[in-house]
Amino acid sequence: MDLEIKKWLKDIDLAISEINSFFRDNKIFAEFQSDVMRRKAVERNIEIIGEALRKILKLSPDIKISDARKIVDTRNRIIHGYDTISADVIWLIVTRHLQILEKEVKELLDS
Repeated sequence: MDLEIKKWLKDIDLAISEINSFFRDNKIFAEFQSDVMRRKAVERNIEIIGEALRKILKLSPDIKISDARKIVDTRNRIIHGYDTISADVIWLIVTRHLQILEKEVKELLDS
């Protein structure tokens, strides 16, 4: 595996770990929704994930990451359409999609 790709995969893994650390005690939507600092921290890490994946796709467009293009598109939407992002969209990513990405990234790093 290309060293740059491995570095970006590690960046993704770290961003996922940071997001997960924000929810150690619980995953309650109402608390997340009302906690602006936590929401912004999660959004920032999703931006990092999307940017790292964008770079990976340039070098390895066939990388085995589910919905890679959608992840990059989400990053773009957060950055360029920040006023259209709602807490429930971010919540959906955290509760439904992040775990799959984490598993796939770890598998790629282990291979």
